[in-house]
Amino acid sequence: MSSLTVLHRSPRVEPPSLADRLRPPAFGDEGPPSARRRKIWAISPHFHCSIIGTCLTAGELRQVFVKLGDADAGSASDHALHIRGVHAAGRQDLAGKLINKALDRRHEAALKRFGKATSTEGLREIWRKAFDDGDISGAYWAVLSHPAADRQLLHDAFGEVHMLSHLVGSANRIDIARLNRLERQLAERDDKIARQEARLRAAADERAVLQRRAEAGESELARLAIREQARAEAGRGLASATDRDEGSRAHADNLAERLKRAELRAAEAERLNRALSLREAEFRRELAALEAALQAGEGDTDDAPDLGGLTLLYVGGRPRLVDQLRALAATRGGLLLAHDGGVEDNVTLLPGLISQADLVLFPVDCISHLAAGLIKRHCREAGKAYRPLRSASLASFLTALAAIDHGRAAEHGTAVA
Repeated sequence: MSSLTVLHRSPRVEPPSLADRLRPPAFGDEGPPSARRRKIWAISPHFHCSIIGTCLTAGELRQVFVKLGDADAGSASDHALHIRGVHAAGRQDLAGKLINKALDRRHEAALKRFGKATSTEGLREIWRKAFDDGDISGAYWAVLSHPAADRQLLHDAFGEVHMLSHLVGSANRIDIARLNRLERQLAERDDKIARQEARLRAAADERAVLQRRAEAGESELARLAIREQARAEAGRGLASATDRDEGSRAHADNLAERLKRAELRAAEAERLNRALSLREAEFRRELAALEAALQAGEGDTDDAPDLGGLTLLYVGGRPRLVDQLRALAATRGGLLLAHDGGVEDNVTLLPGLISQADLVLFPVDCISHLAAGLIKRHCREAGKAYRPLRSASLASFLTALAAIDHGRAAEHGTAVA
């Protein structure tokens, strides 16, 4: 059996103990400096764990053991492969050479960049810039294998990478908590969209009923007109009979009154039909804005509206939603100022806030008549655009953002008082 097979498959190979992992590197056993880069087996074994974990991905390490013919390389856990890689790194055999080759191939650009350094100070300067730029993995391998790296530089680089691993673990926990929070918010938005769709279906059903009533009214008008025409022709033929003539006139007056009432009912039905059509269109715009916001939250931001640095002023509404509205505006490149319409904020602040804004938004269902009137008056005096919103909901706010086109805010926002 070859030494390579024993390295990867012998049950006597044990992972380093916890004490070995926590023991600081023995800086000073790297040997005398030379003009050639160090191979990984020539570097102190205390660095191997950090090199394998930082400078190679689990997939790249798995490919090394696949090439070595390791039977369970495809199914072994990432941690098991890491332990094998750390052991193999200290051996000058085929496994160690393949690991060294994988490191050089992955970080070829970094090795060329660090290879220009001819002194320890020059090498430290390149390392510091790469670390500040977040280019850690390639820079770490380039420093540890560079012939100009002295004990202090190795100590500093190892310490910074070691502490960075703690920071990454803490950041991952924060990201997981944020992901859970976003999933809850997504479920709440799905419920809200379902309610919006139910309201749209109810509005469509109501519109269909009114449409049928309008069509029935038109049919009744047509029948009344035919009857009136027939009675008028009959009345002209009986003009000589005074009593019948008077009766025809009374009947004609009655028909005219009925016709007038039918016309009024038809006009009212048409008005309600138009109102429902506008309401349905508004709901559809809000639904589209919600769907676009959800897509933006999942990473698809191509269709999100770009406010292009516009400053918006939101007056009135619900105080608990202001932070969410401000965050939505910020993700689309805008700045949101807020005023509660005079509940706690002084209305004398409105002129100054309006002068800073490019567009003023206010929900008509959650603002006083006094504040709404002041907004319109100050906007006309300052030449600012304003836009009333249907409600104080996130959907109405998202619909307003979707309607804003950078450079034409006044065209989209100007409303009729």
